[in-house]
Amino acid sequence: MAKQDYYATLGVAKDASADDLKRAYRKLAMQYHPDRNPGDKQAEARFKDVSEAYDILKDDQKRAAYDRFGHAAFEQGGGAGGPGGFGGFDFSATGDLGDIFDQMFGMGRRGGTGRTRTGADLRQGVEIDLADAFSGTKVNLRVPTRVRCEACNGSGSEDKGKAADTCPTCHGAGKVRAQQGFFLIERTCPTCGGQGRVIRNPCRVCHGAGTVQRERSIAVQIPAGVEDGTRIRLSGEGEAGGQGAPNGDLYVHVSIRPHEFFQREQANILMRVPLRMTQAALGDEIEVPVIDGTRAKVKIPPGTQTGDQFRLRGKGFSVLRSAARGDMFIQVAVETPQNLTPKQRELLEAFEAESGAHSKGSPDHEGFFAKVAAFFEGGRA
Repeated sequence: MAKQDYYATLGVAKDASADDLKRAYRKLAMQYHPDRNPGDKQAEARFKDVSEAYDILKDDQKRAAYDRFGHAAFEQGGGAGGPGGFGGFDFSATGDLGDIFDQMFGMGRRGGTGRTRTGADLRQGVEIDLADAFSGTKVNLRVPTRVRCEACNGSGSEDKGKAADTCPTCHGAGKVRAQQGFFLIERTCPTCGGQGRVIRNPCRVCHGAGTVQRERSIAVQIPAGVEDGTRIRLSGEGEAGGQGAPNGDLYVHVSIRPHEFFQREQANILMRVPLRMTQAALGDEIEVPVIDGTRAKVKIPPGTQTGDQFRLRGKGFSVLRSAARGDMFIQVAVETPQNLTPKQRELLEAFEAESGAHSKGSPDHEGFFAKVAAFFEGGRA
């Protein structure tokens, strides 16, 4: 059966960037990884095809050879082995492929050894109020995760003495090499999963994994001044590592609920306050809430217009890892009265008649319509 085109295997175009390739590979590798599809031969075969395709296309030289010669570039006697070809190179499937496994499955080289099955990192979201983001808070999360098996103390073995034998396939290296055409490909050992050893007598509780599925309660301290979208890393609070390996990390992603009064802009706070027409015209003193739970008085001068801002220094948001605070800005909007009583209408009509005799009361209005009149008189209408 002819091999599927590598680009089609990953579901990307032939001009896909390196980032596009990596994103496509991550998605498919997570979907078809054998750990997520135990016993599913089709998923296992699909995972191998995806890994092979990415292994070729992520390398510029391999990709160039594939684009020119297709699959023949990696078969014995293929066109790439001739003069000017790639037959003399030794490419190993290491580098970012292993890094991707580190991030997705906790398998890789964290801690400096390729045989350490570090626990997977976890991601958990938490939503808090704006007031909690201002003052800081502590939240308790219920996190489904894998924890160290108590029955075998994380070793994965029932035996009290020697727990594992050297893997007969990779002889303890954790990796195996295979020749593909002109290239030497290095992969994780399929027998031991990169551990370099195999459990002789697996634990009856965890079946040799060294970890079991549990739900943990984890307290997370949210610092004052945290911003929406902040990611907090809790080192070692992720999934337990298999057979005594280090734990992964827990990443808590913080989102902040919108507030009914306050809008945050970095360390400052903006609040829109509607004013009655008479308040704006005559002036007034109003009282507004502050994010810290206190109140503040704001003096509104006569003649205040919609969009005018008043600044309250030091009444804004907390600055992360600092005792400082931003400022609070009060932005006013003058509200036109509605549903007038006959008496109110009579008073406003008298006010309008008086305003017409004294144009200085509305300079913007008078100035605008004076320009309009000049525009029409100039014959440009």
